[in-house]
Amino acid sequence: MYHSVSGGTEDPYRITVPRERLDEQLRWLLGRGLSGVGVGELMAARAAGRDRGLVGLTFDDGYADFVDEALPVLRRHDCTATVFVLPGRLGGVNAWDPLGPRRPLLDADGIRAAAAAGMEIGSHGLLHTDLTTASDTRLKQETAHSRALLTELTGTAPRSFCYPYGAVDTRAIGAVRAADYRHACAISPGPLTGPLALPRVHIDASDTPFRMRLKQLLHPLRRRPLPDSRTPGTAGRQWIGGRP
Repeated sequence: MYHSVSGGTEDPYRITVPRERLDEQLRWLLGRGLSGVGVGELMAARAAGRDRGLVGLTFDDGYADFVDEALPVLRRHDCTATVFVLPGRLGGVNAWDPLGPRRPLLDADGIRAAAAAGMEIGSHGLLHTDLTTASDTRLKQETAHSRALLTELTGTAPRSFCYPYGAVDTRAIGAVRAADYRHACAISPGPLTGPLALPRVHIDASDTPFRMRLKQLLHPLRRRPLPDSRTPGTAGRQWIGGRP
């Protein structure tokens, strides 16, 4: 789970990774025989039993620096990723973060550029609203309406959704399902873990190769395994291949 790829020292939410660190992290993955892909590709491979060696890469919030900073590094290492964007804040800033700093978000052209480069475009909702506290009307806007806007913008209906703040409950999952998404990312969804509540690992500037290895080892201990629907009786099996 990535966010912004940029420099600077003002980072109260630990959401930035310098370009050089991202390059180091992706080289570490490749050095271990792993390949970074978007959520849609990871889940399709998993359904076909071909997910061994794949790692899902996601970039939340749709920061404008994705195109200039993250995309060249991803392409250098032959990786893809899912970029979760906010169609209700095109070209805006991360106004939901009270401590700042303010960072520009992708506009329509930036989103199209990311899609043209082979990245999966997913919805992060309309305005970055906590779905667990949203009204029924707002819930539909954040899920279904954001999907419609992204379909119009890119020409492709997004398959993946990401819960703002990682906040998820059964009502939010129901709205995401009703909006016809196939996958949705959370952070630590606990007993709700499933295709519409995928667990992820937060990555930031402090994650050296040593810390990356530690997080890889701790992930299956800290997160519930995704139920495996391919083989009867394997719902509790830990993943051996792909991990988001």
